[in-house]
Order: sequence, then C-alpha cells, then structure tokens
Amino acid sequence: MATTLTPNALMVEQEKRIAETVTRERGRLGNFIRRRVPDAGEAEDILQDVFYEFVAAYRLPESIEQVGAWLFGVARNRIIDRFRKNREQPLPEISGEDEEGVWLDEVLPSPDAGPEAAYAWSVLIEELYAALSELPEDQRAVFIAHELEGRSFRDLAAESGAGVNTLLARKRYAVLHLRARLQTIYDEFDL
Repeated sequence: MATTLTPNALMVEQEKRIAETVTRERGRLGNFIRRRVPDAGEAEDILQDVFYEFVAAYRLPESIEQVGAWLFGVARNRIIDRFRKNREQPLPEISGEDEEGVWLDEVLPSPDAGPEAAYAWSVLIEELYAALSELPEDQRAVFIAHELEGRSFRDLAAESGAGVNTLLARKRYAVLHLRARLQTIYDEFDL
C-alpha cells in the first residue's frame, strides 16, 4: 500500500532534498565559478543566483533529471551573462565628424584632485602608453591624434585620405582595446 504524503509533509521532504543538494554541490560549484570569475564577491553572487534558480526550478512540476549538470549549466550561463554585462558598458558617444569630445578626459582622474588622484593618474598614463604600443598603427595614430593632440576627425580625414567613419571605427577599436586592457588597474584605484 502506497503512502500518501500530506502537502505539509511533501513540502518538508522537498526542502530536505533541496538542502541536501545545496550542501552536496556547493563546494564543487563554488570552485567552478571562482576559477572563472576572479572577483570573490561576484562569484558568490553567481553561486547564490544559481541556487535561487535551483530552488525555483525544483518546485516546478517538471523534475530536474541530472541536478549536477543542470546546476553547472546554469552557473555557466550566469558567468557568461556577467561577462556580457561588464563588456557592454557604453562608450562615450562619438556622434560624427564634428565630434570634438575626448574619451580620455572621462576615464582619467584629474591630477589636481589631490595626491592619491595624481598617483592614480600617473600610473594610468604609464599603463596607457604601454597599452597604446599594443595597438595596430592605424588605430594608435587615430587615438593619439584625437585624444592626446585634440585634432578633429574632419582634419584627420582630410590629412590621411581615410573617411571619417573609418577613423571613428579605428578609434572605437582602440578605445575598446584600451578599456579592456586598463580595466583591472582602473578598478584597483576604484575610480
């Protein structure tokens, strides 16, 4: 004769299975996430998100066949989502050929804002020049001319024979590379 569980007993049994799974998988899953996400706080947030999704999915009528594989799949997706979110930080607008704005001014601290800002500025400038040397020549030339020399895209286009949109694209690729390359040190200064 089969025993029928009351709704309360069923819920208690479900909570027990969830707790057992979390206890069993927490270490492996946490290590998996930490190897891929360097920031410990972010890694813990992802781990909590995965377990939150697990609890929600566990309570659905469809059962999860392979819990371990399911958890790691969700973790992988959450990690990818975090990287996409971080990568998709908007660049300052480069609106067209009359654009005179300077991206560098927006990301560097003012050296006049005190000794800590001056130190951060000097370290970032040093790293910037190292990162600039990694760029292809055409991207480096456009970046230096526009950002450091303050020249307009229109003047650069007239001088080089390249179209304004081509120059804008070159600068955009340079900015993307520099942003990725300098992000770690920029984060260290919490600017």
